[in-house]
Amino acid sequence: MIFSFLLMAVGLLLSGVYSGSETGFYRVTRVRLAIEALAGSWLSRALLWLSHQPSLFVATTLVGNNVANYVTSLAVVMASQQMVPEGGIAVDLLGPIVIAPVIFLLGELLPKHLFLAAPNRLLKRCAPFLLVCTCVFAPLTLVLWGFSRLLQLLSGSSPQELRFKLARRELAELLTEGHEAGILRPAQQSLAQSMLAVAGLPVKRFAAPTGRVARATTTMSKSDVLRIAQRHQRTLLPVEDTRNGRRLVGYLRMMDLYLDKSPQLPPPKPLVVLQEDQSWLSALRLLRQTEDALGHVVDRQGNTVGFLTGRELRLALLRTA
Repeated sequence: MIFSFLLMAVGLLLSGVYSGSETGFYRVTRVRLAIEALAGSWLSRALLWLSHQPSLFVATTLVGNNVANYVTSLAVVMASQQMVPEGGIAVDLLGPIVIAPVIFLLGELLPKHLFLAAPNRLLKRCAPFLLVCTCVFAPLTLVLWGFSRLLQLLSGSSPQELRFKLARRELAELLTEGHEAGILRPAQQSLAQSMLAVAGLPVKRFAAPTGRVARATTTMSKSDVLRIAQRHQRTLLPVEDTRNGRRLVGYLRMMDLYLDKSPQLPPPKPLVVLQEDQSWLSALRLLRQTEDALGHVVDRQGNTVGFLTGRELRLALLRTA
């Protein structure tokens, strides 16, 4: 009887560790892990490596949880047989059913709540055990990992999306902690959260459609170009070459025209080509590197989708804030 209760306690402890560590894995701050790993902590390096292998970690906790539940159920059946030797199969079935709420409370709910409240501290304490389990369960977890890869190929999804969501959530939590500690002002927190919201969006959502953007031509006079820009309230105008099938050859900056005393148009500046599925943050970085040039948004076939300026991207950020 003592052995059965000890086995039950071990099963509940294992179930709690596996269930809680799975919650802690999604709650742990990876920025802090990276800093501690650079400081020389081998536990943080190991956890950081596991954080980049979410399928492997989840498979390990899944296998471990099943082993823990099997051990707990075996201990309950053994204890039931010893307490009621003549009970037969009815006692063997009734024992796990009666103990199921206790397993759920002590092996699932309570550990998850604890790891949710203190993920960094508890996950580090369980890290050596989890690393050992990763090695011990490797034959089974590799099979599960291969099955998950097959499902990813069939569904077309990628674990990279999960990593981006985790990273975005962690940054949002850091911003909230910074605001609570008085490091960030409310306006700074709002602006940073807005950047997280729009950073991964494709630029085609912010580009002005090609039919709504006025264009200059290489045969226009300087005054005509300025008049068109003033009418459409554009500071940057794309330029078409009418002698070459109206092909886009660059853009003109209206400020340069105002400052230039020459009656002739200056040579067009080169457009910055942006793919339609390129992220907002990547497009903003490219435009800033080229002194806020005019962005030419194209699809995969090279057809024009629209035009975009750095100012329009920044205004989208402020509208979200």
